[in-house]
Order: sequence, then C-alpha cells, then structure tokens
Amino acid sequence: MAGRRLSGLQKDVLRLYRDCLRATRKKPAETRPRFRAFARQEFKKNVRTVKRTDVQAIEYLLRIGRRRMEQYASPNVRDISF
Repeated sequence: MAGRRLSGLQKDVLRLYRDCLRATRKKPAETRPRFRAFARQEFKKNVRTVKRTDVQAIEYLLRIGRRRMEQYASPNVRDISF
C-alpha cells in the first residue's frame, strides 16, 4: 500500500481500526485477545458486506463504530463476548 494513495474515507476507516486496537491495550491482559478478535471480526464482516463505493453506508458504519469504541473503551467494560 506504500505506493497507493488512500481517500479520506479510507483513512478514517483505518484510523478507527487502529484506535480500536489501541483501546484494547487498556483492557485487562486476559481479555485483550477477545477485544482484538471482536474488532477484527466486525471490520472483516463489513468489508464483505459493504461496497467500497457505498459512501453513505461507510460513513454510517464509521459513526456506529466510533460510538461502540467509546462504549467499549470505558474502564467499566472489562470483558466482551460475541
């Protein structure tokens, strides 16, 4: 990807993904793998179902993803099941 330029929307998606993975570092060590797996699963699921050209759907998923990340990043949330 080094030679390829990313659109603003692609950068936003990658930023959210990185932020999700960074947020897992603040979770207890025994539950980090589940948080990471959940984030990966959600992104992979949406890669398969949403077309790259469907800007509205991508923006909607970004908003939902940010809200979810804020909820899961809360110190009160110690584990996740999916």
